[in-house]
Amino acid sequence: MQKSKMIDGYPFVTYSKEIYDAGEMQTRSKEFHEWMDKRRTVRDFSDKPVPRDVIENILRAASTAPSGAHKQPWTFCVVQDPAVKKAIREAAEKEEFESYNNRMSEEWLKDLRPLQTDWHKEFLEIAPYLIIVFKKSYELDAENNKHSVYYAVESCGLACGFLLTAIHNAGLAALTHTPSPMNFLTKVLNRPENEKPFLLVPVGYPATECWVPDLTRKPLNDVAVWY
Repeated sequence: MQKSKMIDGYPFVTYSKEIYDAGEMQTRSKEFHEWMDKRRTVRDFSDKPVPRDVIENILRAASTAPSGAHKQPWTFCVVQDPAVKKAIREAAEKEEFESYNNRMSEEWLKDLRPLQTDWHKEFLEIAPYLIIVFKKSYELDAENNKHSVYYAVESCGLACGFLLTAIHNAGLAALTHTPSPMNFLTKVLNRPENEKPFLLVPVGYPATECWVPDLTRKPLNDVAVWY
């Protein structure tokens, strides 16, 4: 039974979590890794509809991410209107064309070749939902007064990680898209001045014939150091 009390005038509740023995922990952690290792970035989407309540639950899960001083400095804008998706695609492709032809270094373009990406972004209209994550630089109260947020970049990064995991858990596919610059999203979606676009995530079912690069992830020894 959960208990509650006040500490210096603030409410606290007891926290409890199921404890597993060593064998169960090993099994669960191994199975979770194997399941997460199946997650892939997808660019070939189906236009098959996805129930709205599934997206709502995904956003609720993303919003459980930790944040600096519990400010939760993010806004998830969900786009399904075809006209708005078209406007986003047109603006994104304009920036991406410029990037691929004038902004990216030859090294960058070389690194992208195994992924076979280019400035065409059909998925922005095909995927049934676009989730655009906005980072709040500060809060605005009802009187339009500014209030600080803390570690907004780190907090939004954590929320995006939770978001991608929740999408994978629901059996859907996603793409982390970061057209640069992304300021056009603020204009298209008419967001307030304290919000800056952080990540654009098309969400939906993978296409019937969906191709992804045959990649391998770095082994643990290459990404972890033990002290």
